Amino acid sequence: MVSVLFVCMGNICRSPMAEGAFRARAKAVGLLEKSHGIFVDSAGTTHYHAGQSPDPRAIALTSRLGFSIENQRARQALASDFETFDYILAMDRDNFHYLERIAPEQHQHKLSLMLSHAPQVRLDEVPDPYYGGEDGFERCFHLIDKAAEGLLDKILAKHFPDHRQDAS
Repeated sequence: MVSVLFVCMGNICRSPMAEGAFRARAKAVGLLEKSHGIFVDSAGTTHYHAGQSPDPRAIALTSRLGFSIENQRARQALASDFETFDYILAMDRDNFHYLERIAPEQHQHKLSLMLSHAPQVRLDEVPDPYYGGEDGFERCFHLIDKAAEGLLDKILAKHFPDHRQDAS
């Protein structure tokens, strides 16, 4: 089992959309949460929204795109997540630095910026759409989905080479 954790600030906008997008891609190649597949979760660097559903704009967008994130609940990222997860993706540098501080030294290699898996977008950070409108969520999702595609390709090549061609 390979495990992936997506992290943003509040775990109600970017990381739930990333979890949903990546789940959809992993499901499409037949590897979602099987005993030999991929486990996916999301968290926030803060506890402000713990227990809450994702932002209604994120729920509406992902629903229009054909998958649901409405049952996800926000939680805070913990140092113990570095024991559990193989890949931990931060949406921006602030999230990255928080995670870097709480990560045990031997697990620092698990941490990366989400958009490092989508070099074609030429950005380092996924902008937070929280204070904007629906169009900001759409732009944010586009970036996230490109990175989810790149990350899945990397995971397939490394852990599931027989599934690599199924992902395209």
